[in-house]
Parts: sequence; structure tokens; C-alpha cells
Amino acid sequence: MTTLELDRVSVRLGERARVDGVSLRLEAGDFLALVGPNGAGKTTLLRAVLGLIPLSAGRVLLGSEPTAALSARARARVLAWLPQQALPSEPVPALEAVMAARYRFDETRSATRHAAEQALERVGLAGRAASLLSELSGGERQRVSIAALLAQEARFLLLDEPANHLDPAQQGETYGLLGRLRNEGIGILCITHDVNLLNHVRSDDARGEHGEAGTREGVVGVTTRVAGLRDGKLHFTLELSAPELPERLSDLFGVRMLTLAAGWARVIVPAPPDTAGGTR
Repeated sequence: MTTLELDRVSVRLGERARVDGVSLRLEAGDFLALVGPNGAGKTTLLRAVLGLIPLSAGRVLLGSEPTAALSARARARVLAWLPQQALPSEPVPALEAVMAARYRFDETRSATRHAAEQALERVGLAGRAASLLSELSGGERQRVSIAALLAQEARFLLLDEPANHLDPAQQGETYGLLGRLRNEGIGILCITHDVNLLNHVRSDDARGEHGEAGTREGVVGVTTRVAGLRDGKLHFTLELSAPELPERLSDLFGVRMLTLAAGWARVIVPAPPDTAGGTR
């Protein structure tokens, strides 16, 4: 199951089509960012992929097998989900919360504990393993949630704003970690409202030896793409580096976008209200 495919997926809630005929394909090692205005259907689409919302039409396939045919435990081997509000503020130790993500494994408690400790160390929270979730900040709880994803060891990650509650430094580190996971062969479908954070995802493969733009040798199939969703419909899928991306984002959000050079990366920002002209 090295491919996640959405085949003309539609979801209707009441009289409204929240997702309308969306087709996407995600390979192992792909990073696909899903962007769009509030209410575009992004979270609904992720929930449909997970089987939490029934499809009105279309299919979601893992390899050649519909996700609807998989048991919850079998699905957990392939798909891991990070919702916007992942962990409540409860008096549960951070380590225990991450250990719970290993439920699909038949293993000893010591093996589960070791995997959870490694996951917390990878997100920089090894020293907070014994802390209760209720004692952690919102950003720290978000990082515990990401550690739980790592501990689950799924092949595809479905992330709903993974940098939620994080400060700028932690946002960059989180997306950098996602980039490293992508390079390890994990497929990632990620909702974000800030395409500039994707520069941290592609930093390892986009910079040459001297920090110049380039393609890292030896990485096959490594891509960072952006898919635009509005009113439940897919409007485009482009490489992050595509020259037309700022213009398509302008159309998607209904606001002029400017592009700025930031070293080897490109930054895309909304134009101030009094700015004349289009993108530059």
C-alpha cells in the first residue's frame, strides 16, 4: 500500500456538497499541501479519507484496496491523523499519551515505552515525558500530538494545520521534521494556511551545496506540491516552485499576492490594500 488515491471523492452534508469530485494521488515520499479559504472543505476531505465521514460518491484507495474495507487497526498501520485540536488538556502524562498511539502493535510495554520516548525526543520534548498534558502549553501539546504520529509509524500522515499553536521557531522545526519524514518515504497530506512554511519542508532538497536553488541528487520521487480547494472543488495542483502558483493563490483566495525573494526560497504574501498591480 504505497499509494493513497482519491478517485472523484464527493461528500454531501445535508443539501450542501462539502467535497465535490476531488481526485488526488499521493505516493510514498510525496508531500501535498492542501490550501483554500475557510469552509473550502479541506478538513472534511481529510475526514473522508480516514473513513470518518461516508462518501456520497467516489472512492479512497490504499494501493488497490478501498479504505472502507479495512479494519480500524489495519487502517492505523497505513494512515495517521493529526486534527486541529489533537490533545485535550487532561491530567495524563505526555509519555502515556504517545504510548497510546502504539495500540496497533503487538509488543511488550517496554517496547512501547521505548518507541514513545524516541518519538518525544525527536520533537524536542524528552524532558517533558512525565509532565501532565494539563501542565503543558498549547504548543507543547501540539508537539506531543506529532510525537504520537511518529510513534504510530504509519505510511501516510494526514495533518490538519500541524503548526497550530506553535511559535515561529517551532513552526519551522515542525515543517523541517515533516520534510525529513517525507525524505524517509512517508507520504504526507497536509492542510496549511501558510504556503511559506513549505520552504522548510523542501529546504534539504531545494538548496544546492552553496545554498542555491537546485535538486538534491539521489532523491527519487521527492516532490512538494500545493493543491487548491474552494467550495469543495479542486482548482489546481502545482509544484511549490511553479511560477504560476502566486497567481493561482490570488484567484483562490480573492486577494492579490506578492512574491518576495528570501535567499534561495520564494515567499508569497498578500499585497497591502493600497498596492497597485498584481504579483511580481
